[in-house]
Amino acid sequence: MSTKDPCISICKFTDDICIGCGRSKREIKSWKKMDKDEKRSVLAESAMRLIKLKGAGRRKKK
Repeated sequence: MSTKDPCISICKFTDDICIGCGRSKREIKSWKKMDKDEKRSVLAESAMRLIKLKGAGRRKKK
């Protein structure tokens, strides 16, 4: 699993969770300081959050 920043520049929050990437505000702020294992954990959790939020879960175009 890639640990690339999952931000897709939507940045709208529902209950402290971004509807674009599924991360919390705390996770977004600390992203650059996290190691790969922490990032993978956050990405797994954020994917589940997006499912619960029924978020688009879209990715940035490359």
